[in-house]
Amino acid sequence: MDSNFIDYVKLYARSGDGGAGSVHFRREKFVPKGGPDGGDGGRGGHIILRGNKQMWTLIHLKYRKHIKAEHGGNGEGGKRFGLGGSDIYLDVPVGTVAKDSETGEVLLEIMEDGHEQILLPGGMGGQGNAHFATPTNQAPRHAQPGIPGVEKWIILELKILADVGLVGFPNAGKSTLLSVISAAKPEIADYPFTTLVPNLGVVPYRDERSFVVADIPGIIEGAADGKGLGIRFLRHIERNSMLLFMIPTDAKDIKAEYNILLGELEKYNPELLDKQRLLAITKSDLLDEELLAEMEAELPDLPYVYISSVTGLGIQELKDKIWQMLNV
Repeated sequence: MDSNFIDYVKLYARSGDGGAGSVHFRREKFVPKGGPDGGDGGRGGHIILRGNKQMWTLIHLKYRKHIKAEHGGNGEGGKRFGLGGSDIYLDVPVGTVAKDSETGEVLLEIMEDGHEQILLPGGMGGQGNAHFATPTNQAPRHAQPGIPGVEKWIILELKILADVGLVGFPNAGKSTLLSVISAAKPEIADYPFTTLVPNLGVVPYRDERSFVVADIPGIIEGAADGKGLGIRFLRHIERNSMLLFMIPTDAKDIKAEYNILLGELEKYNPELLDKQRLLAITKSDLLDEELLAEMEAELPDLPYVYISSVTGLGIQELKDKIWQMLNV
């Protein structure tokens, strides 16, 4: 298991307080009534999230539990403004969602490289007494305090961005397919839950085009209720453009397995059922044409392709079908 893949962190964040405005009067030797000249306080530092396409994990934030931006400086006489507090930039992978820990409200999403969004704004600085002089009050002895910053417990979740999400039970052949159609090298073995973290692969297509496939760790019946690896990785399917269901020919009942997988996705998030779906029937090199024809009567009602990652059967047809569905 790649222990560096972290897709969930919880941290305490606090933006900077605004600086106080100054109460000050101009005092010069030959200006007996110089009037108010208190300057404004500086803005408190923001906490800003920034997308970075070079990152694929939140591990750099796992142990950084408290993040506090700098406070703004206080205003001074001579209408001098206080210094603004330094902003804190947190680089995160593209596909990161920030949520309020208490309410679960989504605060923002980072969807592009270099995209910046203010997670918590710094407090505004207070106005100095120079702003409050009037014909009837030419010597105001008050100024505004700075506005406090914002503090929250924040949850950052990474949802992988891919064109195609591979969905299937453990040992359905998802990792093997990914290793065949892309340069990705996921762990492959003949026991369940070989894949413990999502794997991404870029699949080359005709005329130097390509699409991205995500191998999501295997779903089992009851995953949405916490069995097996639970729903920990189902969030990565939310961002996929289409879903490729993978069921082997030696499954007891292909239609039943498909319905179980569909049911787990629906329990987790019913909107997942709105995505385009394609069925890949794996290990098809084990069957002859007569058996394949018999199977067709028992298949679920969606487009399907017979494939074998070992012999290459149907792999180009599968890529063509995926490209066609992605570009409808």
